[in-house]
Amino acid sequence: MTLEHLPSAAPSLARLIQELNKLPGIGPKSAQRLAYYIIRLPDGEAQDLADAINAVKQSIIFCRECQNLTDANPCSVCANAQRNREQICVVEDPLDVLALERTHCYRGLYHVLHGVISPLNGIGPDQIKLKELFPRLSDGAVKEVVIATNPTLEGEATAMYISRHLAGSNVKVTHLARGLPVGGSLEYSDELTLSRAFQGRQEV
Repeated sequence: MTLEHLPSAAPSLARLIQELNKLPGIGPKSAQRLAYYIIRLPDGEAQDLADAINAVKQSIIFCRECQNLTDANPCSVCANAQRNREQICVVEDPLDVLALERTHCYRGLYHVLHGVISPLNGIGPDQIKLKELFPRLSDGAVKEVVIATNPTLEGEATAMYISRHLAGSNVKVTHLARGLPVGGSLEYSDELTLSRAFQGRQEV
């Protein structure tokens, strides 16, 4: 959508619609509805929304340990002494952490890659948070790495890279059971499916 496609919209409104249209899952019609909804908000609520966006951009950082998004360093999971520090679950995206936490079946630590290896898209191991993972495994405290990448070609390639890198080490490498649909995403899987996949994980 471009400004030319919104001849009747004021420039500021057209710009807002354009920016909302860039959000994932928001098409042109949804962007227009959101923009007009924002216009109708009371001034205080609109300011609260703007302040919340600015606060997120200014305060959210990568956890120095797991690379998850956080406003405290380390994040609440890494700082929790009750978590099992012998396990690290490797996921693609911060939303995957939220999905797994909802299952209440995993009490270890996480590592967020922020992507997957995808040669066709020019994404190699150095473009994701893999180099931050391996030093966490060097002191012998971690006994198991659970690979929870999505069951896609890129996710499988990333899982294979990690398992090959750890081959011959004392770290057991497991993979979530394939109760997850091929080509699916952890983020959109229900709690029962994720829980069973976790319980049925297999050694790589």
